[in-house]
Parts: sequence; C-alpha cells; structure tokens
Amino acid sequence: MAEQVKLGIIGGSGLYGMPGLAATREVRVATPFGKPSDAYLVGTLAGKRVAFLARHGRGHRILPTELNFRANLYGFKKLGVECILSVSAVGSLKEEYKPMDFLVPDQFFDRTRQRVSTFFGNGIVAHVSFADPFCPALRQVLMEACRRAGVTVHDGGTYVCMEGPMFSTKAESHTYRKLGFDVIGMTNLQEAKLAREAEICYATVAMVTDYDCWHPEHDAVTGQQVMEYLARNIKNVQGVIREAVPRVPVARSCKCGAALAHSIITEAKKIPPSTRKRLQLIIGKYLR
Repeated sequence: MAEQVKLGIIGGSGLYGMPGLAATREVRVATPFGKPSDAYLVGTLAGKRVAFLARHGRGHRILPTELNFRANLYGFKKLGVECILSVSAVGSLKEEYKPMDFLVPDQFFDRTRQRVSTFFGNGIVAHVSFADPFCPALRQVLMEACRRAGVTVHDGGTYVCMEGPMFSTKAESHTYRKLGFDVIGMTNLQEAKLAREAEICYATVAMVTDYDCWHPEHDAVTGQQVMEYLARNIKNVQGVIREAVPRVPVARSCKCGAALAHSIITEAKKIPPSTRKRLQLIIGKYLR
C-alpha cells in the first residue's frame, strides 16, 4: 500500500518541484487507468505531509490533451489525498487582470473536445453535481494565502478551458471577452471534474502570464513570453502554497466528500464485476 497523505499539490507550467518540501521520497502509483504524469513527490511542507505531482511531468513532456487526468487523480486518491491545491498558468481576458496577477476562479467554461472527463462508464452511470466546480473552503484558503504572500489576487472568475496546444485566435479571444469570461487555460477542468467524482476537494490558483491575443497594445502571446512571466512568478506561487498548506482544514466541512452520495444511478447488482473492481476505491463505500 502506498503511503497515505491527505493533501495534494499539482504543479503546472514552470512549477515542477516544491522548495521547502522536506523528508521527501518518490512514490510511483499504479492505477487502473495507466500511468500518472510522473512519480508523486511525498514529503513534509509547513508541518504537513503532502504529495506533489508535476502535471506535465518533470521537464514538461506532456501536452495538455495528452495528460492522463484519470490516472493523476486516481493516484492522489490511492495515496489518501482529500484536498488538492492546483497551480495553473492562464491568459487574461480582462484589462484589470494583469500579467503577474493571481486569480482564484470559481467557475469553468468547457472548450475541450478530445478528453475523458469521468471515471464512470463501462456499465456504471453517475451524474455528479458540478454547478460550483471548486471547493469553497479551499478557495478561501488560497485567497488568504495569496494575501499573506503579498501577491495581487482576484477573488472569483470564469476559467475557460480550451483544447490547445495552440493559443487562441483573435476571434476566439474576443468572443470569450464578449461572453464575460475572465481567464483562459488548457488543463484545470478535467482535474476538477475527476476530483469531484473522487470526492476530493479541489481549488486552483491561476497565474496570469499574458493578455491572450485580444489586447491591442500587447503582442500576440508566445510560448517564450509565457515562460518568462512564469519564471518571474514561480517564487510568488511557491510562497502562496507555503502559506496555504498549514491553513487547509484537517476536518472537511464542505460537501465534496459526499459528492457521490446520490449520484450513482446504476443498480449495484447490474454493475459489471470488472468495473466494480476498477472503481472500488471510488465507489466502494456506496456498494456495501
């Protein structure tokens, strides 16, 4: 059995490790959905045992569409994780959200097309509530951590999750602005959906790296520009995570831990044995 920890951290573009993480060891977790992006780095940060995963793998080897989101989230579940703090680089769709600002989103809009976003299927159906896709308790933890870390942070907003790996066209970018969306990225939506199905609390701190391509006074976004801002913001986000970790509550008071309580539609006796076995970690407590 893999080591049990309660808190997970997902590092996005530019964040492939976590300074200050002590007494670490690499843990490779086998899952029914294949391999996670990398080994989980398990250690102690700010007095708590945490598991860190580089979303794109160390060295940034995996495209957003290639990410095995199910394996990543199942791996956290297998480690015993109940809460995940996620870090993500995003483009801004509003003038007031400047490069180097942080935003803690509270909504999503899905523009992905090629990704698996559920653990269910193959003989079992579940419809999970996703009206409020982020854990409200963890959102407040991240907001307070940003303030204490001294970064400019915006409370709430809609994260448009696009397919990538190319950035937006100007027509797309202007359309998202007309719809009132706030930031755009390529990764967080599937993580949040699968975390909810796995009954794991999930929240994101989004680092603004650019103005996408809509802003008339800024050059179209390039990979080099994104990485330059990321490099400047890494110390900031590491400070935020260090402030957030000790503030994550030990006992959960939100609804995330019971997301499946009334969501599984399939009769237990109708679930194929192979599917039941594969999802035992996630649905087992509801099939007793």
